[in-house]
Amino acid sequence: MANRFRQWLRNWLLGTTAPAPVALPDPAEQPPGMSISWAAQMEARRTNRPAPQPEQIFARPVPPRGVLPDGMALDSCGLPAMADMSAWALSGVFHEGLAFLGYAYLAELAQRTEYRHISSLWAEHATRKWIKVTGPDDATANAIAAELERLGTRDIYREAIEQDGLFGRSQIFLGFGDEERDAELAVPLRVVPGKISKQRPLKTLKTVEPMWSYPGIYGTTNPLAQDFYKPRHWFVYGKTVDDTRFLTLVGHEVPDMLKPSYAFGGLSRTQMAKAYVDNWLHTRESVSDLISAFSQMVLKTDMAAVLTGGAGDSLFARIDMFNRTRNNRGTMAVDKDTEELENIAVPLSGLDKLQAQSQEQMAAAARIPLSIYLQITPQGLNASSENEIRSFYADVKAYCEKTVRPGLQRLFDIVQLSLFDAADPAYKFEFVPLWEATDKEVAETDKLEAETDASLIASGVVSNEEVRERMVNDEGGRYHGLTGPAPELPDDDTEDTTSAD
Repeated sequence: MANRFRQWLRNWLLGTTAPAPVALPDPAEQPPGMSISWAAQMEARRTNRPAPQPEQIFARPVPPRGVLPDGMALDSCGLPAMADMSAWALSGVFHEGLAFLGYAYLAELAQRTEYRHISSLWAEHATRKWIKVTGPDDATANAIAAELERLGTRDIYREAIEQDGLFGRSQIFLGFGDEERDAELAVPLRVVPGKISKQRPLKTLKTVEPMWSYPGIYGTTNPLAQDFYKPRHWFVYGKTVDDTRFLTLVGHEVPDMLKPSYAFGGLSRTQMAKAYVDNWLHTRESVSDLISAFSQMVLKTDMAAVLTGGAGDSLFARIDMFNRTRNNRGTMAVDKDTEELENIAVPLSGLDKLQAQSQEQMAAAARIPLSIYLQITPQGLNASSENEIRSFYADVKAYCEKTVRPGLQRLFDIVQLSLFDAADPAYKFEFVPLWEATDKEVAETDKLEAETDASLIASGVVSNEEVRERMVNDEGGRYHGLTGPAPELPDDDTEDTTSAD
């Protein structure tokens, strides 16, 4: 009742007509996966008692107006039995941020450098080298790579990974020219020959921010079912879009009981780093305030007149004048017999270390090395961040394999169907490693390989032609694509005919 009154008041203030109350449908007609609030409301109707208020912590977030179709019933987890859990959750919300922050607030936080860098750096490094297409025929592999480039796959995924970090979920819409055909959007997309072909190819890719899509029906009764807490379709501004028409990225999923409150997204990198960023902002402000007022002037004088109720106008006027003119060229005149001026200064040593620790905590929560996140080089004798960077690159590779590969593999098959009317499993893609060896490391590796090859040739394990063929076909080697005949080796039995004078 309170929610309806607030809605009526809001509509009245905006000058719009409040919607008429919608009768509660019969329980037999309730959509599957929305039984929590239905059961509560039907029990309230049966017992003629007020319906429970929606739980604010675990309730599904409310999307912007127009996202959901008209007349849709939603569930919430507002049961009286959750009172104790709500109290526990509230304590976590206010102290540690253990609740969904909402897309509007997350969008505001995306304007802050500390949060933006975290998601942007992960997205940039995940797509910096991107993928390499391999297969039995180079021409076919190049055609697949060219089509992926035409679709802007790399930029689309960079944007999607950044949104996943900022909001906890991002979706890539597969566009076949059906954006305005509502009936077609609601039908599952089958990645099979005939449904996707040269006559009906994939045309575009489009990222959709999570605030514009809202989960539809999902199963809640059978944990063994494939659709258990997995939406079958999504609502996008009144349109019903089947889940198979999206490539959904959720990098850090939450437990099932929290998925509805997160709009079936995951934990954003922004929310994971929020406690550490808050500590950093507080430390930064505290250090700035301390530096601005690290010293305090103390005037020791006779305060009897002021403490007994006197006005003390002359004393306060003198102090105010000193504060206005206080600098290295100012002077405070005191009575040498009854007054004394003293300066109390707070030591500033160690503030830089405290501030640096707060920054390091942010980088640790973001799992990004300081040299990348804050552009801070390590200090000390022989200090290097090489190991941290290698570890970060390994984390990026693991994220791509876990979160990016499933959707990208589906897109890879769709592209093959669009080009050749068939998807050949012999053609694959792999993420290009991010780590690049230095010139010195490359030279040392080449020298070691040359010594090994010479030893194998001398022992008769391989021939010169086999070694040369391997070097010519090595795409990452310096002799890749070398043409022409192999040079003839000098004859060891040839005697030196050069005469000495």
